[in-house]
Formats: sequence, C-alpha cells, structure tokens
Amino acid sequence: MIPSLSDPQVWASLMTLTVMEIVLGIDNVVFISVIVGRLPDAAAKRARQIGLALALVFRIALLAALTWLIGLSAPLFEAFGQPVSWRDLILMAGGLFLIFKATHEIHGAIEGAGEEGPSKVTATFAAIIAQIVVIDMVFSVDSIITAIGMAEHLEVMIAAVVIAMAIMYFASGAVARFITRHPTTKMLALAFLFLIGVALIADGIGFHIPRGYIYFAMLFSALVEIFNVLAARRARKRTGES
Repeated sequence: MIPSLSDPQVWASLMTLTVMEIVLGIDNVVFISVIVGRLPDAAAKRARQIGLALALVFRIALLAALTWLIGLSAPLFEAFGQPVSWRDLILMAGGLFLIFKATHEIHGAIEGAGEEGPSKVTATFAAIIAQIVVIDMVFSVDSIITAIGMAEHLEVMIAAVVIAMAIMYFASGAVARFITRHPTTKMLALAFLFLIGVALIADGIGFHIPRGYIYFAMLFSALVEIFNVLAARRARKRTGES
C-alpha cells in the first residue's frame, strides 16, 4: 500500500528516519574520507562517488529484502552462553577490519610508509573501492536493521535513505577536503575509526555501547581539533604580519 502524502505521520517518520540515517552514516563518511586521502583529487572524488553510490545500492537492496534481513538477527549458535547471529558475525568482522585499517594507516602515517610514488596510486584505486564495498556492507546492515520498525512503509524508508545519502555525498567532499588540508585531523579521524571498530565488535558480542556516547566523544574531539586549526591559522597570520 502506497503511503498518503497528506498523512503527517508519513512526513514525521520520513524526517525521523532521514536524520537517523544521516547520523548512522557519519561512520561511513569518516571512513571514505580517510581512505581516499592517498588518491589524487580527481580519483578521490570518483572513489567517493562510487563508495557512496554503492552504500545507497546496498541500503535499498537490504530494505527490499526485509524478511531476509530480519533473519540475520536469528541465533545461529551459542558461544559462552551468548547467542550469535549472522548480524553479530558481520559486525565483528567489520569491527576487526576497521581496527586493522586504522592501525595500518596510523602506522603508515608515523613511519612514512605507503608514499613510494605515483605508481602505487593506480594499483590502490581498485583496492580502496574493494575496502569501501566491504565497510559499506557492514554499515548498511547495521543501519537498516536499526531503522526497521521506525516506519511502516518501504517507500518511506527508501526515500529517507536516498535523501540521507544525498546529504552525505555533499558532506563527504567537505570532510575529505578538510582532512587533506589539515593532516593532523587525519590522525583524529583514524582514532574515530578505531573507536567505531571497537563499538561494532562490542555490539557483535552482545555488549551495546550507546551510540550517543560515541558521537558525543567524536563531536567533542572534532571541535577541539577545529579550535586548534583556527588557533594555528591565526598564529600564522600574526607571524606573517610581523
């Protein structure tokens, strides 16, 4: 049954779902912005476009397969008295991947690895897209499972996902440019990825960390870094004037 556009409940659920999808998509935006940082501007933009397009496709595909998706939460087996489902395994695998990726990138930034020259850029483009696909799948499953039950109509869910992904597309470019212009923020973004990876693993083993705490910590850290960037910019201007 197609929802009525004159029904205020439909618009309320659309707005609520859109905001929630944007919030849940922050993790994905940070990951994509960090991972495309090694590519030239044109290739980075193309990788962001492909990555977010794939995220949109995964979310709509999962919404269209709600019955199968809900089945992912059904217990497969028990470990240490704790039921384990496909969703738990996906979240734990995604969390481990994020922790590995963040650790690898931090090591590369500190040791100066991965900067051998332009020949490596073409070789890594396909690898970066593959990594974006993997993490898109993890975030899509987590996002859509969280969204189920907030809206009665599939059309409303799909509309909310499309609007949220459009907003995230424009936001991701700004985030990526900021990280590129201010290298210290990349380390902060990698720390965010490590934190998100730990949260996904915790969810997978049945220990839920309220996302509000994580997002507050990310927001607070980002504000501190923005103040540092502004202070450094003003110090450079004063030095130039003197």
